[in-house]
Amino acid sequence: MSKKNSNVSLKNDFEGFKDLSDIFINFKNKLNSLKKDKYVVAVSGGPDSLALVALTKAYMYHRKTKFHYILVDHNIRKDSHQEAQKVKKLLKKKNINLKIFLNKKIIIKNFQAEARDARYEILTKYCKKNKVKIILTAHNLEDQVETFFIRLSRGSGLRGLSAMKTIRKIDNQISLFRPLLDIKKKHLINISKNTFGTFFKDPSNSNTKYLRTKVRNLKKPLENSGIKYEQIFRSIQNLSSSRTMLDRYLDNTFKDLIQKSKREISINFEKYKNLSKYTKMALINESIKKLKKNYYDPRSKKVDNLIKNLDKKDFKKSTLGGCVFFKKGENVCLKVE
Repeated sequence: MSKKNSNVSLKNDFEGFKDLSDIFINFKNKLNSLKKDKYVVAVSGGPDSLALVALTKAYMYHRKTKFHYILVDHNIRKDSHQEAQKVKKLLKKKNINLKIFLNKKIIIKNFQAEARDARYEILTKYCKKNKVKIILTAHNLEDQVETFFIRLSRGSGLRGLSAMKTIRKIDNQISLFRPLLDIKKKHLINISKNTFGTFFKDPSNSNTKYLRTKVRNLKKPLENSGIKYEQIFRSIQNLSSSRTMLDRYLDNTFKDLIQKSKREISINFEKYKNLSKYTKMALINESIKKLKKNYYDPRSKKVDNLIKNLDKKDFKKSTLGGCVFFKKGENVCLKVE
């Protein structure tokens, strides 16, 4: 836990704190563009999510808006319940009602990925029950650069290297919105400290068994070498612009080749064979996402191996990304494993 006197005015747009006030104006403009009157806010108790809570609270003084604040307790650490209650108590001081949901799914192997999927599942279910269309998360500039490096290490192409989108659909009803992707973490720490006087640290964020932690630890040596995260972020933005054009082409290709039922996807194999290797990889990744809702694409080497197997005359079945691929008539099909 980190502490500092909380002396910022949410009612007056962070008056007296120019950097924070500028961030709020940026945030306010983004939410205004969505034109929604209800949101779910994903809360963890860390400085990023508490800054997001502060910004949403300040936003309510400008526009009549209902924010639902949700914390998902994965019950992995023995003190997680007490930590969640401390966050609830902290927010209550600012007249913010935090709802805590316990994740009852057992997380077995890939903790970060499975915990994220479980969290989004709980948040999505809550959204549908309360007729909310948008989930707000506190992903920031450093998170964006870390995602870029993680995907670079996995051999991602243009779509992966353009990293996280500001807004993306979780399903046909609910979208995820990341309004802080262009904001540095140090500013979010300032907002959380000056608003709440404290924030909570998740010990798993410093556990080097996770790839994201290893990537996070690269920041200091990179910046000491003259490679600034702001420069990398600008490159990500340029890649994202190129991705937008590519996505239009790929979306048309997907519509032409993919047919989806509740439990299975069929790909027209004759048309698939005429695609470039990159488009084949994108098609396979998109098909897996449609079934599994995976956050990350499989490693490019594994996708490449599947493409080679599909070209074999004796191909019967193969697994990738939690899905089984098999031939059915003139189609390649996949279903959840």
